[in-house]
Amino acid sequence: MKLATYKDGSRDGQLVVVSRDLSTAHYATGIAGKLQQALDDWNFIAPQLEDLYQTLNSGKARHAFPFDPKMCMAPLPRAYQWADGSAYINHVELVRAARNSEVPKTFYTDPLMYQGGSDDFIGPCDDVVCVDEAYGIDFEAEIAVITGDVPMRATPDEALEGIRLLMLANDVSLRHLIPDELAKGFGFFQSKPATAFSPVAITPDELGEAWQGGRVHLTLQSTWNGRKVGMCEAGPDMTFHFGQLIAHICKTRNVRAGSIVGSGTVSTRGVEENGKKEWPKGYSCIAEKRAIETILDGKPSTDFMKFGDTIRIEMKDKNGQSLFGAIDQQIVGWMG
Repeated sequence: MKLATYKDGSRDGQLVVVSRDLSTAHYATGIAGKLQQALDDWNFIAPQLEDLYQTLNSGKARHAFPFDPKMCMAPLPRAYQWADGSAYINHVELVRAARNSEVPKTFYTDPLMYQGGSDDFIGPCDDVVCVDEAYGIDFEAEIAVITGDVPMRATPDEALEGIRLLMLANDVSLRHLIPDELAKGFGFFQSKPATAFSPVAITPDELGEAWQGGRVHLTLQSTWNGRKVGMCEAGPDMTFHFGQLIAHICKTRNVRAGSIVGSGTVSTRGVEENGKKEWPKGYSCIAEKRAIETILDGKPSTDFMKFGDTIRIEMKDKNGQSLFGAIDQQIVGWMG
């Protein structure tokens, strides 16, 4: 099924069920008013939401209305936890190669992860508000999952069973703030402003055969200022699948219902063509494009985002149908 949260002036919005083709929606009033409520009692509430979903898809829902992504908050407007991984080691390899730094061997056996702010997510069509262009504004196209309860010491296979929903993310980064923060040895903080998520979150079964081994085997599209810059394959080059990412958190603690775990920037490996390395699938963040330029030309030539820039992130099934709806945002300056 497909779920979204509509703006209603409150912090947590109203849960709605969305049709498979994203054309219509229906309030889940009477079943669960908020997504967190459904996550907290998933085994009881999810079947009722599924019944409404099937009724909506059959065109028999009496109070259905046209679905409008601009009315959406993040599916889970605020979460108990937002932990973002870096599951695509190709991305790390490129960034490190650009600064002549080797990737530590442990990166291939133990996932990278940081704890992001989860109190103030933004909707899929909300502006990305930044104080200064000089901060180095970058989009990051990712996949994320929302979990149920997963116990401490869960195995990767057990952790996969705890995945309730999937969605897309724009994990905005302020690249020029990152070096000084990492130099302090305590990780990201100000360099990671509010994250945006796709209009709808979907259950794994909606992906069909594309959901295999904790990976989504589909293309993630990134369109910057109307130009398609990324058509990255999300499945093959995902070094750590979502079960491994969740199990990494569970090494020392429980993961509770309503936790969000991100994949990190989706990245596809380059290929050799006529004796030259090429990246025909493009990129899911500007930092990776700049790393490729540095590797090939000795320096980057692509600037980071400016006020007025737009970014669209979307994933379609094999029939060309949008699965999650699109993250479609504009970069704007902070007006105080």
